[in-house]
Amino acid sequence: MPNIRSVTEEELAAQRAVMDRLAEANAALPAAPLAWVDTYGCQQNEADSEMIRGMLREMGYGFTESEAEADLIVVNTCAVRGHAELRALGNVGALSHTKRAKPGQKIALCGCMVQQEHMREKIRQSFPYVDLVFGTHELWRFPELLEKTLLPHRGRIFEARQIDGERYEGLPVLRAGGVRAWLPIMSGCNNFCSYCIVPYVRGRERSRSPETILAEARKLIEDGYKEIYLLGQNVNSYGKDLGGGEDFPWLLREIGSMEGEYVIRFMTSHPKDATERLFETMAGCGKVEKHIHLPFQSGNDRVLKEMNRGYTGEIYRQKAAFARKLMPDIAITSDVIVGFPGETEEEFADTLRLVEEVRFDMLFTFLYSPRVGTPAAAMPDPFTKEEKQARFDRLLAAQNAVSAEMQAAHVGKTYRVLIDGEGDKPGQLTARSSHNRLIHLEGDKSLVGSFRNARITGSTTWSLSAELTGEEA
Repeated sequence: MPNIRSVTEEELAAQRAVMDRLAEANAALPAAPLAWVDTYGCQQNEADSEMIRGMLREMGYGFTESEAEADLIVVNTCAVRGHAELRALGNVGALSHTKRAKPGQKIALCGCMVQQEHMREKIRQSFPYVDLVFGTHELWRFPELLEKTLLPHRGRIFEARQIDGERYEGLPVLRAGGVRAWLPIMSGCNNFCSYCIVPYVRGRERSRSPETILAEARKLIEDGYKEIYLLGQNVNSYGKDLGGGEDFPWLLREIGSMEGEYVIRFMTSHPKDATERLFETMAGCGKVEKHIHLPFQSGNDRVLKEMNRGYTGEIYRQKAAFARKLMPDIAITSDVIVGFPGETEEEFADTLRLVEEVRFDMLFTFLYSPRVGTPAAAMPDPFTKEEKQARFDRLLAAQNAVSAEMQAAHVGKTYRVLIDGEGDKPGQLTARSSHNRLIHLEGDKSLVGSFRNARITGSTTWSLSAELTGEEA
C-alpha cells in the first residue's frame, strides 16, 4: 500500500507564519519585490503555479512578466517529454544574463523535471546561478524554502523527497482570472505506463476530500467563473483511495447540480477506467460539456501490452462507440505515441486503422521520448529516427484529413458557446462550443464571459469561424 500521509495543521501553520514574516519584511521595503512565475507543461502545473502565486502574494510580492525586473523568478517545469525539459533548461540558461545584471535576483526551479535526481545533478553542475530547487512534494513548503534562500550567505538549496505523496489543503491560490478556473481533484498516478515518468515524479494517487472540492467549486461559481476544469493525472480514479462511495461520476453529478451559469470540463481520462457509468453521467448532466480527452496511445494490442495500458484496441473502440451512442455529438480527442520501442510497420498500421475508424475530432501526436528510469527506456529499439518521423508524418496527414472533414460538418449549425477571450485581431473574440472547439467571431470585448448562440460560418483543420445570432444562450 502507498505510504501517504496528511500534512498536519501545525505544519501548515508554520508555513503561514513564514508567509507573515516575509510579508512584514517586504512591507518595510521602499517598493514591493516583484516575482515572475514561468510555467511549462500540463494544466496541473498551471494549477500548481496558481498556488505558488497565492503564497507569494501572501508574502508581500507583486508580479511581473519581465525576467529583467523580477526580484524572484520561479520556473515550474515539466518532465513528460524531453522537448519540454530542453525548452525549460534553454530558458533557464538565458537567465544567467538577468542574474548578472541584477545580482540580488533569486532563481528557483520546481516541478516534475527537478523531482528527477539526474536533472537535479545537471542543474547543480551546469546552472550555478540557480538558488533554489524543489520537487513536486515540496510545494506546500515553498515559504519555508524561500525564506532560507533569502538568508544572507546561505548556500544553494535542493529539496526533493522521494515519497509516495502527501495530502494538504488550505494554502492560498491566486488564479489567473478570466473565464476558466482550474480545480485539481487529485494528484499522482498508480498506472505506471511503461513509457511514463509521471508516477515517479508525482507520486501515488491522492484524492482530495469531496467536501473540500465541492466547497471550492461552489466558491468558483459564486465568483463568476464560467468554466470549471477538473484536473487529475487520471480523474477517473478519483475516490478509489478514500474508502467511501464517492467516485468521479458522483463528483460530476454533485458539482453539476449546483446553481449558477457555468459548465464543467475535465482531464485526463484513462480508457481502462472510463466506465459506462461515466458516459451515462456525462450524457445525463447538462452542465458537463460533451467532450472527452481519452488517450489511446497505440492501436496495436502487443504495443499496448508493452505500454502497460490495460486495454486492447477493440476495447477502446467499444468505449468510443458507447460514448457516441449516448451522445452522438460528443467530441473525442486523444493522444498517440509514434515510435514506441520495437513498434513495427505492421503494428503502426493498426494505429492508423484505429484513427480512421474512431475518427477523432483532434489528435495530439508525439514521437516516443525515452524517460530515464522508466521500463520502456531499457527496451530494444531497432528503428531509426527517420523511420519513426516518416510514420509520424503519415499519421498526421491522416488525422488532419479527418479533422478537416469533421470541422467542415459544423458549418451552418448554431451552437451555444462560451466566449472566453479576445482574439489576435481587433474586434475578434474567441469562444468554445460544448465540444471544446475553438471558434473565432466578431464582437465587443464586454461579451467575454457570457454564453451566446453562434452560427458557424467557416472552418479550418484547427478552428471554426462564426457569427453571433444576437441571442443570449
